[in-house]
Amino acid sequence: MININGRLQKLFGEAIKAAYPDLENPPLAVTPSQQPKFGDYQCNSAMGITQMLQKTKEQKVNPREIADNIVKNIPDNECIAKVEIAGPGFINVHLREDFVSKQLSNLLVNGVQPPAIEKRKRVVVDFSSPNIAKEMHVGHLRSTIIGDSMCRLFEFVGYDVLRLNHLGDWGTQFGMLIAHLQDKFPDYLTVSPPIGDLQAFYKESKRRFDTEEEFKKRAYQCVVLLQSKNPDFIKAWKLICDVSRKEFQKIYDSLDITLIERGESYYQDMMKDIVQEFEERGFVQVDDGRKIVFVPGCSVPLTIMKSDGGFTYDTSDLAALKQRLFEEKADIVVYVVDSGQSVHLQTVFAAAQMIGWYDPKVTRVVHAAFGVVLGEDKKKFKTRSGDTVRLIDLLDEGLKRSMDKLKDKERDKVLTAEELKAAQTSVAFGCIKYADLSHNRMNDYIFSFDKMLDDRGNTAAYLLYAFTRIRAIARLANIDEEMLQKAAREADLILDHEKEWKLGKCILRFPEILQKILDDLLLHTLCDYLYELATTFTEFYDNCYCVEKDRQTGKIVKVNMWRMLLCEATAAVMAKGFDILGIKPVQKM
Repeated sequence: MININGRLQKLFGEAIKAAYPDLENPPLAVTPSQQPKFGDYQCNSAMGITQMLQKTKEQKVNPREIADNIVKNIPDNECIAKVEIAGPGFINVHLREDFVSKQLSNLLVNGVQPPAIEKRKRVVVDFSSPNIAKEMHVGHLRSTIIGDSMCRLFEFVGYDVLRLNHLGDWGTQFGMLIAHLQDKFPDYLTVSPPIGDLQAFYKESKRRFDTEEEFKKRAYQCVVLLQSKNPDFIKAWKLICDVSRKEFQKIYDSLDITLIERGESYYQDMMKDIVQEFEERGFVQVDDGRKIVFVPGCSVPLTIMKSDGGFTYDTSDLAALKQRLFEEKADIVVYVVDSGQSVHLQTVFAAAQMIGWYDPKVTRVVHAAFGVVLGEDKKKFKTRSGDTVRLIDLLDEGLKRSMDKLKDKERDKVLTAEELKAAQTSVAFGCIKYADLSHNRMNDYIFSFDKMLDDRGNTAAYLLYAFTRIRAIARLANIDEEMLQKAAREADLILDHEKEWKLGKCILRFPEILQKILDDLLLHTLCDYLYELATTFTEFYDNCYCVEKDRQTGKIVKVNMWRMLLCEATAAVMAKGFDILGIKPVQKM
């Protein structure tokens, strides 16, 4: 699909270069117009160029003259019908109808294709990353949903994506867990221990660790034996990890998330070399027995070795980043981690640049930070008893509420049991994901089932209903896939009505929306766009008859095929948008 905004930027970039060859990095601003009277797109570069010329050349210039100069230099092209200069130098661009019509036909014949990318990049996304022996809570929900959606976008545009689950599967807490395992299930090496509730098991071992001196000593010895890879202790560690893994997998299956597990333990053997490399380069200082690294511009130093010779999070994060850059050969590394880790990650990235592992101009290493989930009281989201909300309970509650909502609307009377179940999971998990993704991830967001299941406004419930209604239009007019395909190849898409024109242009903005998200990794832009597309479609449907019926008999008299094709194009883009957000629409709802 052609990114129309990108195409116009290229044309205006060439025009500005031809008109003002001496200007270095002139401003290039092309945006969709907010009102039809200002055309379809607007180029607002003239005002910026005026300021540049006044500064550099110290000459008085009129922005309208500059706009006129730019317009005269626009190369011949297939997409612009006419341009007008308005106000102080805005350039209003009107697109050619045959160009828009042709792009829509291409979309219908070839499906929703990604915008063109320069080269296929290798992308590593680190997301979800819960801790072994602790349950996934609502904080992990954001990382899991946002990370999965980013991966889906990267995969759609054709990048080679590695989805990594950086589990907390190593560290001192395993000492107390293994010591407790030995006491509670002494024959764990031969008989698989029936640890049902790992959370309770963790709390018991923590209580003993805090109150029993003897137990605490043994826990520390267990850590040493685990780190020296004693086979019995490795087996105990694996047992504990497996119990957790099964619990995590239930959640990933519900939300349709795929991940490759690569926990902190994966990087253990690389840490010694990391410390050595920093020492050899003269970056290490010793402070009270600890080995620390000061990074220019960062307030807190990294501790890469504790005074007892153990490694830290800082060491394992450096090892993981180096592995991703050198072994995985990543062009882009994204950490989908809460904003609380911001200072830590910026320091790790700066240390990696300081030692020469990557050049930020060539390789993109980013922290895609996100805010916390709040309850409706605007405080941190907790249960009534003040505990963190377990993710599995939250998902179950979502399923229950979505079924209640469907039954309120009496959908259980018209859908088969199978269709009702599909609608229930589609709405429940779609709403939970969309409520998260439709907020700017940098902000905290208030978790409210009532709001997310509301089928009015910018919610998944509204969009899923809208999508199902669009899909039903062709079905009720007895038009099948084959007839639509034939019409897409042969019929001209007429865009004479202002609402047809508005919808056609809105559909074709999809590639530029995706490009913007690839640049800033903010997924709420896609949600805003899908909502705009759905409301623009409603305007079109209310004003333009797709199917004309006899008022008396209700029989279909006429089907306006080009409008059916606009319905089809809208549904195709919505379906792809849902897919990127990880939402599964259903045919009947």
